[in-house]
Amino acid sequence: MNSRERVFSALEYKGFDRPPTHHYGTPEINKELMDFLGVSDYEEMALILGDDLRHIEPEYIGPELRTFEDGTWEGIWGERYMNYCFGEGTYPEVAYMPYAEVEEVDELKDFRFPTADWFDYSTVKERAASIHERGFVAYIGDAGVPDFLNGIARCRGVEQVLIDVGMEDPVFLELMEKRVEFFYGKLKRTLEAADGLIDIVAFGEDLGTQNGLTINPKSYDKLFAHHMERFFKLAHDFGARTMMHSCGSVRDMIPRLIDLGLDIQEVVQVDAAKMDIRELHRDFYGKVAFCGSISVQNTLPRGTEEEVRQEVRLR
Repeated sequence: MNSRERVFSALEYKGFDRPPTHHYGTPEINKELMDFLGVSDYEEMALILGDDLRHIEPEYIGPELRTFEDGTWEGIWGERYMNYCFGEGTYPEVAYMPYAEVEEVDELKDFRFPTADWFDYSTVKERAASIHERGFVAYIGDAGVPDFLNGIARCRGVEQVLIDVGMEDPVFLELMEKRVEFFYGKLKRTLEAADGLIDIVAFGEDLGTQNGLTINPKSYDKLFAHHMERFFKLAHDFGARTMMHSCGSVRDMIPRLIDLGLDIQEVVQVDAAKMDIRELHRDFYGKVAFCGSISVQNTLPRGTEEEVRQEVRLR
């Protein structure tokens, strides 16, 4: 089987020669892997690891994203980032949140918001065709689409966003609309440009904590669900499967996401409450696929080689 045959056979519950594989790694882990494998770039590593998916992103041609004298750099929503060392790794964290003090919707008129016009879609079809020719699955999107909770929190603050959801704050609701407008437009134009060659559209929304849901399901239904149903329909209209990244204990939300049109749940945080892979298999076999269910909290960083092998066999 090549990668596309393997992935779609798995999604259709027809079996496979080996479980499909999709790799995420921090820069530090990827460098260690490349050094260990004796390769010089990411694609060489992906081939050895057996990664079945390849990502496509239209080229950014929008306004220059600035780097400032203090070393921080700008994101497309006006937020700024800085590298922060956590001891074992260095990761970008928000250093400036442009909407943190915004209290009225009218204040948002002073901000510049990204548009789908900031990207060049002219090479999307060619790249998707190349991915197919090599036997891989072509996907667009990522965990930041539309990512209302995390995405707006990076511009407004986590605590404020959780309050916003509970209070149904008009500023938060307007920022959601801005994200929908941007991401829907960008995805639609990418799918149109690819002319049927996109296999999967990836989305993200961290709906779970270690012990339960991040927000009340009633709030999700009222504020989020109709947007995600529209995004999922867009992907399906172009013949693509839908994949959604959602960390944490999301067991109680999975049936609703399936109803809205979800095909692949990714990542499966098996160390969180109610996320045992055996129980998920029992309850959702034939209804949704699960991607990424090896524990990155315990098995991969702390397990023995045999424990890792046992987890792979279980999958």
